[in-house]
Order: sequence, then structure tokens, then C-alpha cells
Amino acid sequence: MLINDIDPKDFLEFVPEEGIIKLKDQRMLLFDAVALGLLRKELIDTFGHFAARSVLTRFGYAHGWRTAEILRLEYPAIFSQDEGGSYLHMLFGLTRTCQFHHSDNLASGFSMEVCWDNSYEAEQHQLLFGVAEEPICWTLTGFASGYESCKQEREVYFIEDKCCGAGDPFCRIVGKFREDWGDELEAHQPFYSMESADTLLKGLTQKLKRTELDLKRQQERLSLYNANLHNISGLVTRSNEMKRIVELARRIAKVDSSVVVSGESGVGKERVSRFIHDNSSRASGPFVAVNCGALTETLLESELFGHKKGAFTGADRDHIGLFEQANEGTLFLDEIGDISAAMQVKLLRALQEKEIRRVGDCQDRKVNVRIIAATHRNLSEEVKANRFRADLYYRLCVIELTIPPLRDRAEDILFIAKVILEQVNKDMNRNVIGFSPKASELLLSYSWPGNVRELQNVVERSVALCMGQEITVEDFPETMIQNPVLLSQLSTPTLSLEEMEMEYILSVLKSCGGSKTLAMEKLKIGKTTLYRKLNDYRKLSEEQVTA
Repeated sequence: MLINDIDPKDFLEFVPEEGIIKLKDQRMLLFDAVALGLLRKELIDTFGHFAARSVLTRFGYAHGWRTAEILRLEYPAIFSQDEGGSYLHMLFGLTRTCQFHHSDNLASGFSMEVCWDNSYEAEQHQLLFGVAEEPICWTLTGFASGYESCKQEREVYFIEDKCCGAGDPFCRIVGKFREDWGDELEAHQPFYSMESADTLLKGLTQKLKRTELDLKRQQERLSLYNANLHNISGLVTRSNEMKRIVELARRIAKVDSSVVVSGESGVGKERVSRFIHDNSSRASGPFVAVNCGALTETLLESELFGHKKGAFTGADRDHIGLFEQANEGTLFLDEIGDISAAMQVKLLRALQEKEIRRVGDCQDRKVNVRIIAATHRNLSEEVKANRFRADLYYRLCVIELTIPPLRDRAEDILFIAKVILEQVNKDMNRNVIGFSPKASELLLSYSWPGNVRELQNVVERSVALCMGQEITVEDFPETMIQNPVLLSQLSTPTLSLEEMEMEYILSVLKSCGGSKTLAMEKLKIGKTTLYRKLNDYRKLSEEQVTA
């Protein structure tokens, strides 16, 4: 069969009832040219010109190689003809060959020159970007290189030196063996390199994720000026203690050691852990969280390590565990102090060997994860009581970060409440502007056993029930307002927030007999903060007397 005798019906089999088009036994697809053009635009806009060209050239190369393999097996007579690959371009609707020249003798070596017009790539590129500055038939050039490399069983590279997309009257590609190109190939070969493109795309993906993180942090810095508080990656703080915690977490993020974040339930251990992840070298990787205390031993093992199909009743398919899902990222193990002794042994092995074995499997799998564990328990005391393995404790607790309860950082309460209020307003489409003075004082006086999580629930409930534009004491839950001691502490006169804070600090100082050291301990503020506020109050008093 000669190339000109090819009938597309001899090549393609349409099976519409199955939704399949076949080239012999191989499935083929029909793509809209505009859709492929939009894909090209998306690749260029997202990853840049170099990366987009690499992907499309490699795609074309794989397409050409695969097509040559099919022809070699199914149509050897056509495969042996010089113009077979070029004709397939036209058969597939990619372009129209208008000139073909091939030389393959000992004197001149392998050389092939192909000219075409009606290139779909040139057409789509011009529609989306206008006239290009250089040849842009990347997929078609890659196709020719892959096809001839497979056919010649040697590396053949084509270079496009004329292109309709760049304003030329036709497109032209020239192909030679790799060694015959010399230095001219150096600028083009990186686009064919699968390894370099993989590395490039991985690097670009990481850069994109880091750019998103940088934008997120920039937005948080901008919101800081509006809110007049420290809002760092979801960590809202004004107290010196929490500022110290945030700074320590930032330093911890720079190393890859395991961390234990401890503190009462609801203080924000997961938020701090996410902050560490977002500021680490693993920020572009996944952050995977699991509550160890919420799962039975069997379920936790399956969740962490995964399982093979048939490993137990109900295991109807392979399951990838959280260790594998968190590869190259961070695995957050919440309530680590609640896991069983047997599970502690299995977890210790995974951390020591840096590999896991799925339930029901006999194959070990390497994993690269950073572990951040959280607990409301005192793990050192658990070790002494023989409820937690000492070797696992030392493996996990390379660095420990303890988050103080909300009641011990009163300076943060109103500011956290304000941030929560703004978010709840958006979620509920409300316009509650703030808290009444009595409500603010009650927020400061309450002990917050549930910490920030409880504060969030209280604010959300109050916004839902609030009848006006300001949250009052009546909008709070009964558990907060039924305490007569707290109610007696509420000031009857209407005070501003600054006046209420001044009254509270001065009353604490008075209850401490004027001892600034005791007052600082009770207020949980530093010496500089207390003296600055007292100095401000003295100036305010002098101004009032003068007035």
C-alpha cells in the first residue's frame, strides 16, 4: 500500500455506541482545535513561555513516538515509507504538507526537510497571542522528532526555522541525528528533556504555591493596619506571651525537627501547627491533620498507614494512608497522648525508619514527612506514669511549644472576638458593629474554659441572636451570665473600651496593694506595658484636672 492510497476508513474505526474511536486496537480521541489553543494559552499564562513549550514539545514527541510504534506493528508497509509521518499530520487534521525532502545516504547522513501550511498550532497561537516572534509549532515539531526517533531507532531532532505563526508564508522543519546538529541543537534540546521539564514543572509548582502564601501573608499584613492588632496566618494576638509563641514558632519552622504543641483544648494548637508548616520549606507540600483520639486503634492504623485490598472485612480497595498523603509535607497528629500502647510502637517504628507498611501488605514504603503532634496532656507526666512510651516521647518532642490558655492572656480576648465578629458578619450577612461596654467587660471577666473555640461559639451565637447593631450581655449564653460574681463586676456607667481597660487595670493594681509586680503577674502583661499604661492614665488624669 502506497501512502497516497491510504483511506482514513482503513485506519480509523468508529464505535459510537461505546463512545470509542480506534486506530487498529488503540483508542484515539478527537479534540477541538480551539480547546487545544486555550490549553496552550493557559499553560503560557500560568507557567510561562519556556515551561509551556517544554510540555507541548514533549506531548508532541510522545504522540509521534506512539504513532510510529502503532504503524510499525499494524502497517509496516506504510511505516517503511519516508513520508508516512508527514502524511499522518494531514490525516489527523494537524496541518497540510506542501513540500517534503529526505536524504539518507552515507555521504550526507540522515536529513529531512518538511514544509507545511494550515498548521493548527500557528492558527491558534495567532488567534490568542497575535504574530509570534519565533516559530511556535511546538507540538508538531515534537511529533516529527518522536516519530523519526522511533523509526530510526536513534535520536532525531527537528528544528523549525520558518513558521506561519511568526509571519512566514509556510512552516518548515529540518531534522537530523543528534550528533549531526552540533552546537545548533543546544538551545532546543532542553525542551525535549523529560527530566529537566519534570524538575522545571515541580519547581514552578512550588513557586506558585509559595507565591500564594506570600500573597496571603501580604493580605494579613495589610489587614493588620485596619484592625490595629497582630493577625499572623490566622493567629490573632496582642499579648506579649503569644507574640513570643509566634516568634518561636517562626524559628521552629526554619528547621525540620519534630514538634509537640501542647495546651488546653481550644487554645489554637492546630492553627500554630499550620503556621509552622506555612513558614517552613515544606509550605508547598500538603498539611494533613488527623485526630488520633477520635479513632479506634484499628481505624487509626488504617488511616495512618493505609491498607491493601482484602486486608480486613470491608477493605474492598487499596487505601493510601495519611503518611503517604502527607509526603513532602507535614502530618499533624492531634491528641497524640490518647493513642494506645500498641499504636505507639507502630508509630515509633514509622518515625525511626521513615517508612510505613500498609495493613495487609508486605512492602515497606519510604515517606518523607514532618511530624507535628498536639496534646492537651502533659506528656512528660504521662511518661512517668508509664502511659506513654519514653522513646516515642523523645522522638516526637524534639521541640515543645506550649500555648497558654485564653484566660491567661486577657489582652487577646477582645481583639480575637473582634476578628471573629468580622468573619461571622460576612458568613451571616449581618452588620453587628461590636460589643457593648458591659458585654466587653464580661468577655474579659469570664474564665473561658473552652478557650478560643468557646469564644468563637459565643460570638457566633451572639451575632445570630443580636437584635440591634451591638452585642449586649443578654445575647450571651446562660453559662456566662448566670454567675452573680461576674455580673457584680460589670460597671453600671457606660464606658468606652479604653476607659473600661483603665478601670480594670487600676482595680487589679489596687487589689494587689499597689504592688506592680503582683499586678503584672495577675494581668499577664510585661513591666514595660504596665508602666506605659499607668503613665498614660496619669497624663489623662492631669489633663482632666487642668480642664
